[in-house]
Amino acid sequence: MASDLISQVLDALAQTDGSIFSNDAFPTVDFTNIKSALDRLGSREMVLYRQIDREEANLTPEAQGIAAQGSHEAKVFEAVRQAVDGLKIADLTAIVGKESAKVGQGKAFKEGWITKDKDLLRATTETIQDASREQLQTIQQTRTHPDPKVLSDLRKRKLVNLQKVITFEMKKGPKFAKEFVKEETDLTADMLATGAWKSVKLKPYNFKAMGAPTMSGALHPLNKVRQEFRQIFFEMGFEEMPTNRYVETGFWNFDALFVPQQHPARDLQDTFYISDPPQADKPRADPLVTEKLADGSIPSPKSQGAHRQDYESYWNDVKEVHEQGKYGSIGYRYPFKDEESLRLVLRTHTTAVSTYMLYKLASNPRPARYFSIDRVFRNESVDATHLAEFHQVEGVIADFGLALGGLIGFMEVFFGKMGIHQLRFKPAYNPYTEPSLEIFGYHKGLGKWVEIGNSGMFRPEMLEPMGLPKDMRVYGWGLSLERPTMIKYGVKNIRELLGHKVDLNFVESNPAVRLEKD
Repeated sequence: MASDLISQVLDALAQTDGSIFSNDAFPTVDFTNIKSALDRLGSREMVLYRQIDREEANLTPEAQGIAAQGSHEAKVFEAVRQAVDGLKIADLTAIVGKESAKVGQGKAFKEGWITKDKDLLRATTETIQDASREQLQTIQQTRTHPDPKVLSDLRKRKLVNLQKVITFEMKKGPKFAKEFVKEETDLTADMLATGAWKSVKLKPYNFKAMGAPTMSGALHPLNKVRQEFRQIFFEMGFEEMPTNRYVETGFWNFDALFVPQQHPARDLQDTFYISDPPQADKPRADPLVTEKLADGSIPSPKSQGAHRQDYESYWNDVKEVHEQGKYGSIGYRYPFKDEESLRLVLRTHTTAVSTYMLYKLASNPRPARYFSIDRVFRNESVDATHLAEFHQVEGVIADFGLALGGLIGFMEVFFGKMGIHQLRFKPAYNPYTEPSLEIFGYHKGLGKWVEIGNSGMFRPEMLEPMGLPKDMRVYGWGLSLERPTMIKYGVKNIRELLGHKVDLNFVESNPAVRLEKD
C-alpha cells in the first residue's frame, strides 16, 4: 500500500512542473499514509512538500436545507406575502412547518419584513434579501466565509461546524525521479559473497536524525527553583532548619508567635485542624538519643546540646504575656485557653519551625542565620493562583543591635541574588513582627510591581519569653516557592505546577533555572 502510494505521488508530479495538493490529487487517502509517503520521498530529496493547516466550515443538515430552500424567516415572509389579505397566525405552522414558524416569525419581525395586525400577519415589502441563505451557499461552495463575524454567528446558531483540515502542497525535488528505488539498510554477507553490493543502492547514514529518547528521572520545576534558593542561602552563611513536622500544636504555630487565640487565621475556614488525637501534650524537650554510635558508644547529653530548658516556665510566660502582658507589653488581656493552645493543626507557616529553633538558640544566645523551604497548609479555595498546600521559603537572622535599615539592606542583597534589583517596601501588620514590611519587586515581563514577600522584626513579646537577651534582635522574612517558579517557567495556573493535573512531559522537558538570569 505504501509503495503504491509513493508511485502514485511520483506519477502525479511527473505530469506537472508546478505544485499539486494532496486533497485534490488524493482525496481518499488519510493523513497518516500521505505523510508517511512524503516523508520517505522527502528524505531522498525527490519531493519537496509543506503542510498546510486550515479550518473548513461544514454545513449542518439544517443549514443544508436553508441553503437549498431558503431560511426560516424567508419561508415565513413568502407565506405571508402570498396571502393577499393577510395570513392568520394560527395557520402559519401548517404552511411553513413548526420549526420555521417558531424560529422564522421572530426573525422576520426583527428584519421588518412582516407586521402584526390583530390575529393577522401582513407583508411590509414585496422583495427581500435572504442573507442567511446567501451566506450558507457561500460556505457550501468555498468551505469558508470572508467575514469571521458571520462564521461566529452561524456557529452560535448551530448551522456551521468548524473542522481542522490538513493538506500537503508538494512539488518536484532536486533529485526527482519517476521510479522509487528501494535502498538497502544493511550490508549482508550474501551481498559480499555474490558481489551484489556493487549494484545495490545503500541507504546513507542520517547523522542529523534524532536518537531514541532515553528514559530517565527528572527534577520537578519546584525542586529546581528550591535548589537555587538553597544555594543562595548557603552562600550567605545560613543553616537549614529541620522541617519534617507537618503537624504542629497551636502553641508553636500561633501562641509562641504572639498570635492571639481570637485571631481570624485560627478559624476553621483558614486552618486545618486534626480531629484525632484531639490535642497534644504541653511543650517538652526532645528525647535524648540512646542508640549506640558506630563505635558502640552512646552520645553524651552534652554532645546532644542537652542544656535542659524549662519548658514549663516558657509555657507560663507565653500565657502571661497573652493574658496580662509582660516584658513591657500590656498583652492582649483575654483569658488564655490551654485546650486551644494544645489543638493540633497542619502548620500554616514554617515560622512555627523558626520559633522552635529560636527557643533552642536561647540556651546559648549567639548570632545565627536559619532558613527553611517546605510545605505549609491553608484552608483556602483552590483557583489559578491558590492551593490548599504550597511551599514557603523563610529566612531568620538573629544578632545583637540589628535595626530596620539593616533588614531593608539585606533584602536588597538577598533578592538581588535572585535577579530582582528594583524593590519597594510598604508598611504592613503582622501579629509577631513590628515593624513589618511587605516587599514588592518590579516585574519587567508584566510591566508592574508585584508583591514578592513579607518581612519584619520579631516582637519582644515573642522573643523574651524564650529567654533571648533583650538586646538581641531577629529579622524574619518569607515568600512562596510557587510564585517565582510560575514566573520563571511561564505557568499561569498553579494547578499545572503542583497537584494531580501536572503534565509529566512538562516535568521531564523543562530546562534548568537560574534565578539571577532572565
